[in-house]
Amino acid sequence: MSNSKVVEIPPAALAIPDVVTGAPPAGGLAQRAGQYWALTKPRVTLLTVFCAVIGSLLATDGAPAWSVLLYSAAGIWLLAGAAFAVNCLLEAQVDARMTRTARRATARGDLGPAETVVFSLVLGGAGAALLYTQVNPLTMWLTLATFVGYAFIYTLLLKPATPQNIVIGGFAGAMPPALGWAAVANGVPLEAWLLVLIIFLWTPPHFWALAMARRDDYARSGLPMLPITHGMAHTGQQVWRYSVALAVGTALPWAVGMSGLFYLACACALNAVFLRHGWLVHKHYSDAIARKAFAWSIVYLALLFGALLADHYLTLLLAV
Repeated sequence: MSNSKVVEIPPAALAIPDVVTGAPPAGGLAQRAGQYWALTKPRVTLLTVFCAVIGSLLATDGAPAWSVLLYSAAGIWLLAGAAFAVNCLLEAQVDARMTRTARRATARGDLGPAETVVFSLVLGGAGAALLYTQVNPLTMWLTLATFVGYAFIYTLLLKPATPQNIVIGGFAGAMPPALGWAAVANGVPLEAWLLVLIIFLWTPPHFWALAMARRDDYARSGLPMLPITHGMAHTGQQVWRYSVALAVGTALPWAVGMSGLFYLACACALNAVFLRHGWLVHKHYSDAIARKAFAWSIVYLALLFGALLADHYLTLLLAV
């Protein structure tokens, strides 16, 4: 099995799998609306928007205009949802072979290519128009570039070509904080790219832990995936190495003066737990351990960015 080709998963975005559980067959209006809604991978999109909002709030010493915050979040949500819909369409045959994704409407044929393309164009067009007219052109172009990077470059070119797809394509999924920062500041300084770097380093251990636990399902997808192409031991080692790199990367906001000791203390505590999970995946693997590591990685990212935001406003409060 070590030489067979396999793989699956999103990066970026923000890079969290959207598990579909029992979507009903096409029929009533509510059922069809639910199928379209599922195409946007709402849980993944929610985390994407969360990271973008954190970027927006960190971009200013005060509170950003609520209109900019609202319009940028809505525009990024719409374009992210459009990208995920395209992803579902392009991977319909792959999804049909996997237990985790076989019930998606595109995989079952309940939603055809024409319907999915129109849906994606409507969402993407609305999102781009909203960002251009109500936020700024820079945010629109960056978000469109992220859309193309995930929906086409990652999905069509990287995923079938290399087991390192999640690393290379992870840049697109890591972009939301930069998008949110650009919405408020109309620029993307070093501080915004440090947030992108954190998500970029977080994505491989986050996803590969899940891929190890679901290796049999990924083996059926027909795409290259690291646990299949290089084995479980090698993948566990990579989970550990990226966990260490992530711990180092999360110290950079403090090192450049972007955050203070409160954030650093929170990051150290969160990384201690993350590293423990990574070590267990590496040295004492079981499917239960991998699933726990995956679940913790989602909580970890939310808490880490929350700590950055709390530190930001705590510093402003103490400076008054």
